[in-house]
Amino acid sequence: MPNILLVEDDEIMLKAIKSILVKEGYKVFTAKDGKEAFELISKVSFGILITDLMLPHTSGLEVVSKMRDQESTKNIGIIVVSAVGNQETITEAYQLGADEYLKKPIIATTLLLTIRKLINDKNIKIVH
Repeated sequence: MPNILLVEDDEIMLKAIKSILVKEGYKVFTAKDGKEAFELISKVSFGILITDLMLPHTSGLEVVSKMRDQESTKNIGIIVVSAVGNQETITEAYQLGADEYLKKPIIATTLLLTIRKLINDKNIKIVH
C-alpha cells in the first residue's frame, strides 16, 4: 500500500479519516497545514495526498499546485476534501492538478474506492 499524506487542520476530521485509512492497512502521515505537509514530503515518499482546502498558512489549492510543480511529487494521486462545494472552487482544484474532489462529510466507502481507483489509474507503487 502507498504511504498517504493527510493534510487537515480539523482534529476530529483528521482522526476520523486517519482511522478509516489505518483500518484498511494504509500507513498515514498527518499534517495540520501546508507547511507541515511540505516538511513531510521532503522526508517521506507518498503515493496519495488527501488535503482539505481551508488550511492555516497555506491553502489546500496551494498545496495541490506545489505538489504538481515539483518533480518528486508531480505524479502522486491527489484527493481534495472540502465542505466548500461551489463549482468555481471545484474547477480550480482540478485545474491545479487534483485528481478527485470529495465533499465533506466524507463517506468512508467513497474515500476508500477513490483511493483504490487512483492507485490503479496512476499505477502508484506499493510501499512495503
